[in-house]
Amino acid sequence: MAGVDTGELDEAVESFAERLRALPESRLRRGAGAAGLEVARELAGRAQRLEQPFGGVRRMPDAGLWVVGDQVAVAGHDLSRAIGEAADAEAARRELAAALELLRRVTV
Repeated sequence: MAGVDTGELDEAVESFAERLRALPESRLRRGAGAAGLEVARELAGRAQRLEQPFGGVRRMPDAGLWVVGDQVAVAGHDLSRAIGEAADAEAARRELAAALELLRRVTV
C-alpha cells in the first residue's frame, strides 16, 4: 500500500462540498451546481481509474442541484481512500496533487 497522507484532500473536499451546500438555489442554477457536478464526476473517475486501471469508468449521474455537495463529498472521499490504499505510491501522489489542484482552481 502507498500510505500517502490524504488529510489535505479530505479537508479540501469537505470545504468545497460545504460551500456548495451553502449556496442559494439561484447560484446553483447559474452554474455552480454544474461546476460542482463536474468536479464530483472528475473525482469519481480518478478514484475508479486508480482502483481499477483497466476497468471502465462509470459516470456519476446528475441527481439534482440539492445533492451536488454530497456528490462531491462522496466522490472526494472515495478518491482519498483509493489514494491511501494504492499499491503504487507515485501514482497515488500524482492523483493527490491533481485532485488538490482541481479543487483549488474551481470557483463556485
